[in-house]
Amino acid sequence: MFKFFSSKSSPKALPFKVDIHSHLLPGIDDGVKSVEETIYILKTLKALGYEKAITTPHIMSDHYPNSEEDIIVRLSEVNTIVRKHQIGVTLEAAAEYYLDEQLNDRLSKGEKLLTFHENYLLFETAFINKPAFLEEVVFNMNTNGYQPVLAHPERYVYLQNNLRLVEKLKSMNVLFQVNLLSLFGYYSPEVKKNAINLIKLNVVDLIGTDCHSALQADEILHCVSKTRRNPLFSLKVLNSTLL
Repeated sequence: MFKFFSSKSSPKALPFKVDIHSHLLPGIDDGVKSVEETIYILKTLKALGYEKAITTPHIMSDHYPNSEEDIIVRLSEVNTIVRKHQIGVTLEAAAEYYLDEQLNDRLSKGEKLLTFHENYLLFETAFINKPAFLEEVVFNMNTNGYQPVLAHPERYVYLQNNLRLVEKLKSMNVLFQVNLLSLFGYYSPEVKKNAINLIKLNVVDLIGTDCHSALQADEILHCVSKTRRNPLFSLKVLNSTLL
């Protein structure tokens, strides 16, 4: 059983109301392992000022071949339990799509994908090398009426110091979603630097926790509770418009 934080560690509320990136459906990807862990994380998000969590399981043909139907069914099962706890955070679901040939093929066929806020489509790519068909897939997203949302661009090596590509993606209507913990150096000092640079360029549109576990939730709580001078607290992003 998870031990929730004490009132002495109550954090300052974040300037967001909606988390749009997490992995809170147990047994479906590399996220939480139980509904109890889901509930613990939702309570942590509530303490941070969130009112809604849009959880986004991986859809990745090689590792997590989930279907949109799988995710909706699992969400319903989890919500049956979550609602009994009256946490005060609504749990919804979309997906985090891996940009590969299968995704491009599905877009080309006009298949319906799982989005949030009607048409926001969260996607990720390989971390090291730029996908050869990145622009093609983004074009197909736009053509199919989706609003592309690139997950954690600060973590992609191929985007580091690549202002031309950043500008190209923004010109193609791509929203950038930075991970909350990136701004605290959780992944690496380099990723933190990249996140801050993206903020300075004024290209960050959304913040996501990308929370996979109770341990990460604790880390988020610790960072927010101990820090007051961080770009996170003054960011003007779209999260709260998604309530």
